[in-house]
Amino acid sequence: MSFENQTDFARQVADLNKYGQALNRCESVEEVVSMTLEAMSLLFDAADNTFVEVRNDDLQVVHSTNPALSVGEAPTSVARRAYESRTTEVASGADARAAADTETTAALAVPATIVDEVTAVLVMRSTSRSEFDDAVVRPMEILASHAATAISNIRSRERLERARQDLETKKEMIELYDRLLRHDLGNDLQVITGFSEVLADQTDGETAAYAERINEAAHSSADLIQRVGNLVSTLEEEEEPEPRDLAPILERTVSEAETGYDDLTVEFDKAAFEETVYAGDLLGSVFTNILTNAVVHNDGETTVWTSVETSVDDVVVCFADDGAGIDPSVRDELFEMGEKGPDSSGSGFGLGFVRALTESYGGDVTVAESEAGGAEFRVRLQRA
Repeated sequence: MSFENQTDFARQVADLNKYGQALNRCESVEEVVSMTLEAMSLLFDAADNTFVEVRNDDLQVVHSTNPALSVGEAPTSVARRAYESRTTEVASGADARAAADTETTAALAVPATIVDEVTAVLVMRSTSRSEFDDAVVRPMEILASHAATAISNIRSRERLERARQDLETKKEMIELYDRLLRHDLGNDLQVITGFSEVLADQTDGETAAYAERINEAAHSSADLIQRVGNLVSTLEEEEEPEPRDLAPILERTVSEAETGYDDLTVEFDKAAFEETVYAGDLLGSVFTNILTNAVVHNDGETTVWTSVETSVDDVVVCFADDGAGIDPSVRDELFEMGEKGPDSSGSGFGLGFVRALTESYGGDVTVAESEAGGAEFRVRLQRA
């Protein structure tokens, strides 16, 4: 008889759904672990249960009722196999044991998977069973699915909260520098500008030329301070990230960019970007700066190919162009405020603005070489 046809199927599903709802209300991974182990004990009358967490391909036991397993150590082979295969694994005899001197006869390892990503592995061992049948395997897989969803949601919230805290710290530092620039340095530049103008009027020849160059440099610095101030004001006004539909924002951005630049062609399929991400009102400005960067720093016709990559937590928007590319030696500094390439005539704040905004949304931005030999910008955002 299949699991679904058993008389207690409805009751088991109801119990699992209750645990699923409770797991989704958990505020931490520790709560998820505790509740999942409780469910394994009560629903399956199992005394030997282990929860293995997966982070960055690293598997660690985070809790176990098996005295042979300690928190923080690597799991046994059956858990590793379940992680690598992304499928439920069973073991018997010596292969099922956590230690050689135990009486374990069977082991079951179920990967907690969401969108092909394994977030944990649930392991159950028995000293009375020779194997685990569908009556245990199928409910365990449902429970694992609930645990995976809960952990994924918690990790997303944690990353978003870290991004918000980082943004507040950055805003405080930016505001401090803004006050120093506008007040102290701004006043000094006014003095330099005034005296250099007087000096230029009262002298001639080489001395007057030097005075004019001083005056030009002072005006240029004052203009730069004003641009930084405008950028700070823009960032200060940005709202907290919230769920936003990606496709219409990108569609509008692409349309405006192609209208504004005759030499720019953007390959864009709206249907591929039907995703929801955490972002603010200025997400379109992030994309605009990247598209603008592609066309103004390349000669002649420029084509940009857009694509999207998704995972359980993130959405990555890719912009690959066929331009001259970016020298690898300057890629690391490219997103620093005020930094620019040796041949750039811009202010160097466009891509710095892109990084500041993207990080405030809990994401990041990177650049590499595209398949066409140009540049490929990758904007990672959190899936909402």
